[in-house]
Amino acid sequence: MTSGRVVVTGIGVVSPNGIGAAAFTQALAQGLSGIDWIPRLAHAPIQTRFGGALKTFEPSEIMDARDLRRVPRIVPMALAASREAMAMAGVPIGSQGTPAENTGVILGSGGGAAEFIENQYRAFFTGEGKASPFGVSAATGGGASSEISIALGLHGPSHVITNGCASSTDAIGYALWHIQRQNTPMMLAGGADAPITAGIISGFELMRVLAGPAAPIQRASRPFSRDRQGFVLAEGAWMFLLEDYRHALARGATMLAEVLGWASTCDAFHRVQPAPDAAQSARAMRLALSDAGVAPRQIQYVNLHGTGTVLNDRLETMAIHQCFGQYANNIPMSSTKSMIGHPQGACGAAGLAATILSLRAGFVAPTINLIDPAPECDLDYVPTHARPTDATLALCNCIAFGCKNSALVVRVLKG
Repeated sequence: MTSGRVVVTGIGVVSPNGIGAAAFTQALAQGLSGIDWIPRLAHAPIQTRFGGALKTFEPSEIMDARDLRRVPRIVPMALAASREAMAMAGVPIGSQGTPAENTGVILGSGGGAAEFIENQYRAFFTGEGKASPFGVSAATGGGASSEISIALGLHGPSHVITNGCASSTDAIGYALWHIQRQNTPMMLAGGADAPITAGIISGFELMRVLAGPAAPIQRASRPFSRDRQGFVLAEGAWMFLLEDYRHALARGATMLAEVLGWASTCDAFHRVQPAPDAAQSARAMRLALSDAGVAPRQIQYVNLHGTGTVLNDRLETMAIHQCFGQYANNIPMSSTKSMIGHPQGACGAAGLAATILSLRAGFVAPTINLIDPAPECDLDYVPTHARPTDATLALCNCIAFGCKNSALVVRVLKG
């Protein structure tokens, strides 16, 4: 029998501004940007040649060269974050100790195999490079979680949720449900995405949603600013070991946070634009609060979707006001994307990791680059610098293409 309570016992991070949970936490505290020019895009037929790319991550340290040729980039990223999460949780990896049948994997990713697919098409249509016999399996969205399950020897459910920018938030929500309802005591859940490709960037350029260059380039991502232009594309992986409370207690695990509630809605309005009334985004947050048994006045911090597009920032601000009412202006909140850019389907997991790690360390991470807020963006976005806090109860919000909205409520555990 499950306890009905789900806790986080491990966190793994592969982020543009820090590899590993400790480095990521320090970067959040310092307001360190991971946005930079990307050398591999220097000669691509696109205008946007910067983003939140991983600078020091070495896939060859995670997988051997033969396997790397057979999988998309998100696999070594997600595998590195998963291994760190399991190590932090004190769960042994490998056939000699992993509780294989009791651990599942649910990964959220918007389009994680994009680069692999682009390379396969390039090889087929131009003869540039060599097509892979693993082109089909690697390009299949559900294959990424299988790669993690295979590498770690985990026999629990293995699923991929691909739901736009809400993918990893929903993956964590489904993992919560699996533990509460399916008697699976441990789930690796989170997100990984690697959308920094010429093809993906050109598509976003046609949509006119990407930010232009800034001086310095680290200022390109500036959510809620009067002069914001759009989002900065990013990549990364953020994974969590979620565990039934009784199971974690019995093995003496350190509990980092408790996931209290989750909810998801759809505006049913437009393929890429959120509804102008923000009603369903607000409703997703209210439903998550209800699922958690938490009143709006109790929330002490909100991690915002905060992409930096004119429309998203205005409507998310509106949704916060609708959800929290008279309490909205009293809650500190911030956008992690100001520091890392927008890692698409992995962004919800990035926001949850930032929330847990920063609040456990006693600070609210800032929204950097926010010097002159837009008049319609009137909340406490914790501009430019981190702020000391003793907050423990937080909400993490996501808004996705296809009018999808998701929110998680989490209580950070200290000591």
